[in-house]
Amino acid sequence: MSAPVVLVSCDVKELDGYAWHAAPSTYLEALVQGAGALPLLLPSMGPAIDLDAVLDRVDGVLLTGSRSNVHPTLYGAEAHEKDGPFDSRRDTTTLPLIRRAVARAMPVFAICRGLQELNVALGGTLVSEVQDMDGRRDHRAPEADSQDARFALAHHVEIVPGGKLAAVLGDARIDVNSLHRQAIGRLAPGLTVEATADDGTIEAVSIDGAAGFALATQWHPEYWVGSDAASSRLFAAFGAALREVRGARQAAE
Repeated sequence: MSAPVVLVSCDVKELDGYAWHAAPSTYLEALVQGAGALPLLLPSMGPAIDLDAVLDRVDGVLLTGSRSNVHPTLYGAEAHEKDGPFDSRRDTTTLPLIRRAVARAMPVFAICRGLQELNVALGGTLVSEVQDMDGRRDHRAPEADSQDARFALAHHVEIVPGGKLAAVLGDARIDVNSLHRQAIGRLAPGLTVEATADDGTIEAVSIDGAAGFALATQWHPEYWVGSDAASSRLFAAFGAALREVRGARQAAE
């Protein structure tokens, strides 16, 4: 059986007079090494892309994290410059992509901004600047020169017993990294909480009714997939779900 193909969301970055559509290498390497999958980058071109035609050709979707935040107007909030940066071209691509992938019950793995996009796409809201809220910890990345320090495991999360995340990681407390300023506010219909931080921040959700892997994490398992057991198990489980879809597709051809 050939390697499954995963559609990967892209940021849009302005550089040297060009708009670059790109995804960080850590996600692509985690897909190849941790899930045994082939990444396919989806340019953030909004309605110019026939998403159904693309989804017909892939086995799952990975929604990456990003420095940019989902634009507040997309969940009924007022936009402030301090809540940026924003990436409207990504928003106009990923939100309809998510709805189509969910409708198809495809394997989905959403990370950090991806979790936030998932919640907004299905009708939920976000809160901005979590660190300024009473009773919440500072979930932002530490100021550091090295990526290892920025992505270091920062706090623990409690996994909901008997849930879909627990089926992968067990009913346990695990340590995770933390690099975000936004978080889930009102949970979208069709999502279930799978893990929380000690300050109540929702750290993982699953998509209701999904037959296979359909999880989102606020933390970044892609960074430590080669050395952290929980991160490795998440990508391995995603890979297994992708291969199941790939096998069924090839059998039907």
